[in-house]
Amino acid sequence: MAQDAKQGKKRTTRPKAARKPAAGGPAAADPVDAMLTLVAEQGWRATTLGRIAEASGLPLSELYGRYRSKTDLLAAYAHRIDAAMLAALGRPVAAPADAAGIKDRLFEAVMARFDALAPHKAAIRVLLRELPADPLALACFLQRGLAPGLDWMLATAELDAGGFPGMMRRKLLGGIYLDTLRVWLKDDSTDLAATMAHLDKRLEQGLRWLTARGPISHMRERAVNRP
Repeated sequence: MAQDAKQGKKRTTRPKAARKPAAGGPAAADPVDAMLTLVAEQGWRATTLGRIAEASGLPLSELYGRYRSKTDLLAAYAHRIDAAMLAALGRPVAAPADAAGIKDRLFEAVMARFDALAPHKAAIRVLLRELPADPLALACFLQRGLAPGLDWMLATAELDAGGFPGMMRRKLLGGIYLDTLRVWLKDDSTDLAATMAHLDKRLEQGLRWLTARGPISHMRERAVNRP
């Protein structure tokens, strides 16, 4: 009977409810900031959703309601960087009149993006080193994080990101951006002279292709100008 009573006790025992934060306790931290802090401290792979939730002061259910994966958090961070870059550039002005003007616009956009990334430079160093070892996360980030940012950088210079010419522009600008990002990560000077010199050189090298128009544009021009 003692054994039956013990088994009955097991059957009626309910799991403990998750603890709720006490009223008036500390406010929850931003999960994106928490993720970046953890990545800087312990790396991308060790930064689990559970640890992000814990560092944010949120239950997993609430974190799930906002983000479905770590790459969701990365994409949200990239979106914030895009918004900060565009805010720093201010209101749009007239389209650049020549290639030099386009180069200046792209230069300003990339440097504004680096300024927005600066507070989390340590985490970005880790991500650049570790994400290639996580191909799925890297592919998701490139598609949902970097690609939209490249479109917006091209937009600041009035360059179309559509069609085959746009795809080539995005690919070229992405290479320039990532190559300069590696220089920026090593550049701890206050004026970022090495970063700016490298970016200026790379943009100059790629300017012809960034400003090139596709065959359809040339055909349209010929049709319009045909007597």
